[in-house]
Amino acid sequence: MPRIARLSILGFVGGALAVLIFHQSLWFLFNHIGLIPPERPAWPLDPIPPLGVPSVISKAFWGGVWGAVLAPLLSRWRGGAYWAGWIIVAAIALPLVAFFVVPPIKGEPVPELWPRFLVSMMLNGSWGFGTALFLRLTSAARSD
Repeated sequence: MPRIARLSILGFVGGALAVLIFHQSLWFLFNHIGLIPPERPAWPLDPIPPLGVPSVISKAFWGGVWGAVLAPLLSRWRGGAYWAGWIIVAAIALPLVAFFVVPPIKGEPVPELWPRFLVSMMLNGSWGFGTALFLRLTSAARSD
């Protein structure tokens, strides 16, 4: 199998798992310390239109899509640049899309940024770390 295809597949799996393990675990912690309101729980099961898929499954799917796209781009880096690249790209690119691209597509206004943007950066940075860790553990990414 070509390396790019392997990286994309493992990136999808790693990205989806990183949502379920890293992103949502930090969300759970943020719920308990008051950074995210309790009415927005971690691992949400509320249905998402139009298919009625549970929200957490939708989040995991999109985490997988991001992982599939970013894995071929970031997995060639080594050492600290590898880890920093995943964390920084995830902490910046994902919230920017979530705040400035998704709401207009849905016909909604851009939400207020602070402090939500900072919380989103931390959540998505944890996703980036989790995806990078999965890729490293599966040897999809180059080792140091």
